[in-house]
Amino acid sequence: MNGFPARYRGDPDALRSLVQPDRIHRDLYIHPEVFALEQEHFFANTWNYVGHDSQIPQPGDYLTEEVGGRPLIVVRHADGGVRVMMNRCAHKGSRLVSAPSGNAGKFFRCPYHAWTFKLDGSLLAIPMKNGYEGTALHQTDSAQGLVQVKNVRVYRGFIFVKINDAGPGFEDYFGDSLSSIDNMADRSPTGELEIAGGCLRFMHDCNWKMFVENLNDTMHPMVAHESSAGTAKKMWADKPADEPKPMAIEQFVPFMSDYRFFDEMGVRVFDNGHSFSGVNFSIHSKYSGLPGYEQAMVAAYGEERAHQILGLTRHNTVYYPNLTIKGAIQAIRVVKPIAVDKTLIESWTFRLKGAPPELLQRTTTYSRLINSPFSVVGHDDLQAYRGIQLGLHASGNDWVSLHRDYDPSEVGQAEVTTNGLSEISMRNQYRAWARYMTLTMPAESAR
Repeated sequence: MNGFPARYRGDPDALRSLVQPDRIHRDLYIHPEVFALEQEHFFANTWNYVGHDSQIPQPGDYLTEEVGGRPLIVVRHADGGVRVMMNRCAHKGSRLVSAPSGNAGKFFRCPYHAWTFKLDGSLLAIPMKNGYEGTALHQTDSAQGLVQVKNVRVYRGFIFVKINDAGPGFEDYFGDSLSSIDNMADRSPTGELEIAGGCLRFMHDCNWKMFVENLNDTMHPMVAHESSAGTAKKMWADKPADEPKPMAIEQFVPFMSDYRFFDEMGVRVFDNGHSFSGVNFSIHSKYSGLPGYEQAMVAAYGEERAHQILGLTRHNTVYYPNLTIKGAIQAIRVVKPIAVDKTLIESWTFRLKGAPPELLQRTTTYSRLINSPFSVVGHDDLQAYRGIQLGLHASGNDWVSLHRDYDPSEVGQAEVTTNGLSEISMRNQYRAWARYMTLTMPAESAR
């Protein structure tokens, strides 16, 4: 265990003790055994985002993804539906497909022994099948084909899966937090989104939970981003108030808003770890209008409804544990844990169907400026995460404080709206973590 004693496997009470109402134990970030148990239990018990249906428009189109260390195939079936299966041949266990995406045609063919499977995972053909006559093959799992993931839901094009049957269904798990996805899709005059362009992948030298909790941490921007957004703000400080701002300045400068701005933004948390900041307004609220787009929205929805949709400018919405979206600029980030101290972040941009191309330009500009490996803002956060990951190995204090604006009455509530500087979104995430981490873990089973 890289110098860490084994202490948590088979002991759900010990894992729950890592999360207290107003603080968490540092082992959540640095203990390899905790990370391994997350892969085995936590991610299998929660609903995870695995792709968007615009990435697999035709029958046979597939994506390869991974949830909790389990390799998956997400495929468009001939009937138009989306199926998710384990990326493991039923024969010897080989991965069926290795590419990130592609088209399988009408069936999957194993590259090792050429067993073939239909797009729904059922066994289609076995080479030299007569060699199995008189054996018990037909009585085994291998004869049943690929292992299906039964809990699959496509919501407004977003594909989610849950590996285990334990825990709540899709609607109960996400509840009213789905309003952020609704708003993002409704920003299209046709109500539809599609992935546009490729993916920006950014490796972070930190535990995955640091990135997720930082998304709605509004105490850090004016500190961590002073060198980047602060410089942009100074460059524009002497310009006339009515001078049109370049898109980059519009997107950079709000990161240097003061504490009062971020506190008055507000934050809302939901059961199961979800949250968003920007209840009242956000750093996206004052972007320049695009008349052609607004006209298209009014034509599609009517003036009142169009203004309601466009007036909702939330900052980050966290769909715990692995998806965060920015509906106002049609961008998402996907969290992929690699190791206890290494996390891959994928950034994807969306096109609003029926909207003018300037909207996509705004999205891609933001992603390059803020979320990409060559972002000047993103490296501020990366440096902070790296410092935390290293600093938590120091001795003398085993706990991380989450006391800011703590109110005991928040515990057990399904939804809370409060001031934006509160650390409630982090406390809410870790309460969900403790619940789903131990949901399917039998007590003392490994002792």
